[in-house]
Amino acid sequence: MRAVRIGNFSGYLGDRYTAIDEALAGDPVDVLMGDYLAEVTLAALAVGHRRNSGGGYVAYFLDQLTPHLATIAERGIKVVSNAGGFNPAGLAEALRAVIADAGVPLTVAHVEGDNVLDELATFHAQGHGMEHLDTGAPLKDWGVDPIAANAYLGGYGIAEALKAGVDIVVTGRVTDASLTAGPAAWWHGWTPDDFDALAGAVTAGHIIECGAHATGGNFSGFLTVPGMLKCGFPIAEIAGDGSSVITKHARDGGMVTVDTVTAQLVYEIQGPRYLNPDATVHLDTVQLSQVGKDRVAIAPVRGSAPPPTAKVAVFAPIGYEISQMLFCTAPNVTQKVALLRDQLRAQLEGHVDELDVTALGVAAEDPASQAEATVPIRVMATARDPEPLRRFPAAVGSLYLQGFPGFFHDGHAQRVSEPWPRIDYWPALLPSELVPHRAVLEDGTVLEAPVPSSSAIEPQPVQPEPPAPASSPGKRVPLGTLAYARSGDKGGNSNVGIWVPDPAAWEWLRTTLSTEGIRALIPEAKGCEIVRHEFPHLRAVHVVLKGLLGTGGSSNLRVDQIGKSVCEYVRAKHVTVPAELLA
Repeated sequence: MRAVRIGNFSGYLGDRYTAIDEALAGDPVDVLMGDYLAEVTLAALAVGHRRNSGGGYVAYFLDQLTPHLATIAERGIKVVSNAGGFNPAGLAEALRAVIADAGVPLTVAHVEGDNVLDELATFHAQGHGMEHLDTGAPLKDWGVDPIAANAYLGGYGIAEALKAGVDIVVTGRVTDASLTAGPAAWWHGWTPDDFDALAGAVTAGHIIECGAHATGGNFSGFLTVPGMLKCGFPIAEIAGDGSSVITKHARDGGMVTVDTVTAQLVYEIQGPRYLNPDATVHLDTVQLSQVGKDRVAIAPVRGSAPPPTAKVAVFAPIGYEISQMLFCTAPNVTQKVALLRDQLRAQLEGHVDELDVTALGVAAEDPASQAEATVPIRVMATARDPEPLRRFPAAVGSLYLQGFPGFFHDGHAQRVSEPWPRIDYWPALLPSELVPHRAVLEDGTVLEAPVPSSSAIEPQPVQPEPPAPASSPGKRVPLGTLAYARSGDKGGNSNVGIWVPDPAAWEWLRTTLSTEGIRALIPEAKGCEIVRHEFPHLRAVHVVLKGLLGTGGSSNLRVDQIGKSVCEYVRAKHVTVPAELLA
């Protein structure tokens, strides 16, 4: 059987609204796949679902899809998306209503089983402590009441629905890669024990799950990307053995190269073992090759049995936050920021729990313009209840005539005046048998997702530290002169993948980026445990900076709250590069 062509149309909630229009106007695909969920997205959806139990799904997915229902039916394209969020059944019903209005012959199913909020007390009574993946603390010690708890499901609920002839499948919290692995398993008839093939599909799914991330978006080498004004969305062609080719719609901007694919491959992983409910992927076996313009082959990929546990994302409100962006102008920026901090603390102390005043950047010496002399200051306060934070706008506003000289804010921007809920994140594990999942068809038929015959615990391999860098004449230049990088988040951990396109630079990179080398480059990680791995096939070093992001992007006070710019910060750092590599 030929390879299945799976085209992505969304990498996150907020991605380009016209993506389905573009995908259907582009090269042919068999399946359209849209990923809308992330940890911070779930946190935001949880708040909305709490206010409106009939919501909780991505409503604008309906608006994106509705104009194309007739085309989808005519071409026989399947659509798979996790836009169901906290209410996939509700989204399925809403879809059936617009399909009926359109008068087209499309069927809808939803996948359920991920929502375990109502079972947390039962799990506790059964002795499952749901210990925090990073701290080891039991969930009962959290001290707050969860409003959402969702297990990460695999792709076989999707596969079963497609096998039953369903046209559109909506899910809640399945893993991002399962949105691709499920359709591939259906297309090729894989069993849950086909671990190598599934691992290949999971890898392809990981590459395309974030949309334009694979075609030049958010890429360190963006200056080399053609059509960067509007990068197209990726397509995975997945063969019967799980090998794949990553490409894109030919009519659209961007590019697919070994480097753009590597960027996504090292993104938001925890090491060489990529754990997924469908299979454990041995990422250290992955090899990439450019096989044509905008065509990168991925093979071989070795897989093994999935872990015996499912990851569970638990969310709970821990209070409220409010923020304002201010500006100060040189000279004496450090002293001005310190005065601002002291004045706000004097007014707000005893009313707020945390006050964060962060200056962003430094003013230029002998600035050529006022902009070069200006430094933004992000001010944020938190409290358990919203009422104390209503003092915040007045406290900031009272300083215009009594604060530091040149105090101002962006007068063209709407000022924040209302506190916003602050949601904390708790990652945990449960035995997989406690979170069975199933597809529910339009007539109420329930299809249980099949499970593999075995599971296995595969810890990340422990790798020795590299030797000290070879002593040779060199020059201090930014790391980014030779290296690309991408960073992301997993809960409170920031992970950064750094690689070099030039094979001659690999030994230099791995020895320069030892654990201590990384710690020296990122002083902010001083108190973090650093987990480091090498990927020789990719010429990449991957590090996890545990706790750099607090307890998660939805609750920390960092300006770069989910660590997207940590990679570029590292590339900006100066390192010693041998003269022969610079030549």
